[in-house]
Amino acid sequence: MTSEEVLTSLRTEARSTKHAETSTWVAAQLRQRIADGLLAPGAKLAEESLREALGVSRNTLREAFATLHAERVVTRIPNRGVFVSHPTAEDIREIYRVRRLIEPASLMWSPAGPTEPLAAIVRDARKAAGAGDVPAMANANQEFHRALVARAGSERLDSLMEQILAEMRLVFASMAADPRFHAPYVEDNAEIVALLEAGRTIEAAGFMADYLGRAERQLLAALED
Repeated sequence: MTSEEVLTSLRTEARSTKHAETSTWVAAQLRQRIADGLLAPGAKLAEESLREALGVSRNTLREAFATLHAERVVTRIPNRGVFVSHPTAEDIREIYRVRRLIEPASLMWSPAGPTEPLAAIVRDARKAAGAGDVPAMANANQEFHRALVARAGSERLDSLMEQILAEMRLVFASMAADPRFHAPYVEDNAEIVALLEAGRTIEAAGFMADYLGRAERQLLAALED
């Protein structure tokens, strides 16, 4: 999606959404587009273009930027503007510290519910892997983790996970063309679904903790390379 297409989507959303003038809403829109891979690391967030597209004041947009900056999703560069961040090795370590607390706990303590939504995401990921469609495979993997945490039924956790996924999308940007990173986790996700279906939630939580540790090590090694 081009920058103009992103702006067009923001204009459409702003016209159709109540309370679209708040900085919280603006931050959520930008965060979502980063999480979906529509705004890549290094992309400049042009203030005037965004302000016009969203129909908000300069102060409202700057408050949204401040929120995203605190979340490490964007970076302010003096005299140059606001840019989508490039995560560092320490950012990756911090992201995975948080993920190891949230995701295994979501598996262990969320109310029992249908696993079909997770299974459907796995089927989409396998289809993408078979077609060699790396972006679709990465998207499905991201959606799996979003849906897994959503099982807890907590708006606060959902909001935190959205922030994490936005940062993860920036981390994965450097891996986007390499199916060797994403493909193994498709089957790991399938194993988690199987464990949940069997009622083995403690094992699923342990498997997820190991899974996240492997992913962190792989990402850090790729960053060093």
